[in-house]
Amino acid sequence: MHEHHLILRVVTKIVVGTIILFAFYVQFHGDFSPGGGFQAGVIMAVAFILYGVVFGLSKVKQVFPVWLAHKLMALGVLIYAGTGLVSLFYGYPFLDYTVFDPEHPTHGQHWGIWLVELGVGVTVSGVIVSIYYAFASRTPHISDEDW
Repeated sequence: MHEHHLILRVVTKIVVGTIILFAFYVQFHGDFSPGGGFQAGVIMAVAFILYGVVFGLSKVKQVFPVWLAHKLMALGVLIYAGTGLVSLFYGYPFLDYTVFDPEHPTHGQHWGIWLVELGVGVTVSGVIVSIYYAFASRTPHISDEDW
């Protein structure tokens, strides 16, 4: 990367941390305010995509490897499905959150929704970053001079 992008690089380093922090805020406060797993996952992915656009694909793959994106997709689905399987294991219907606190079903509802949203956020983050890698890694069929 060229040195004439110094301001852009410095600002990106500052903004990426703020974007990640905001993604965590949206994730963990999504049940109280607008937001949740999907929005937090996209915001988290945007932080790494911005880093990749500014610093290059090879640098972002050092920070967020392709294998990690694939593992996050699977982990998120496991968290989501595992939440439902726990309720099945204890004899409740699939994704019946009462199982997490049978004495206080509203608390169980809160924990169940939180776990499902966490699974969605992790999955979406991995999927969006993987889509970015797929598009950014492809070789162009036309050179820049042919435009």
